[in-house]
Amino acid sequence: MAQNTRFLKGAKVTILAKGFFGWFNPDNFMDVYQEWHAFVEGLCEVLCPWPARYHLTGQLLEDLGGDHHYYAFGRAVGVIAWLIIATIIKVVFF
Repeated sequence: MAQNTRFLKGAKVTILAKGFFGWFNPDNFMDVYQEWHAFVEGLCEVLCPWPARYHLTGQLLEDLGGDHHYYAFGRAVGVIAWLIIATIIKVVFF
């Protein structure tokens, strides 16, 4: 299996170049504001259960449309966060 060795702030980091996560490049993961915006919109839409007070238009809608996979990832993280919150409540109170 081919390996790629890089240095990150003085620490030696080995990244596998092939395999299941060979397509994943951490340097490009959520590196622009549109991706962060889509992720946060998806996360907050799940964590905050009441309806939004505004509707997405213009640039905001374009950010979500172009990076829908980050929006979906944010929603998935929101669901996982609710599962963790529910587990903590169950352990603490029941």
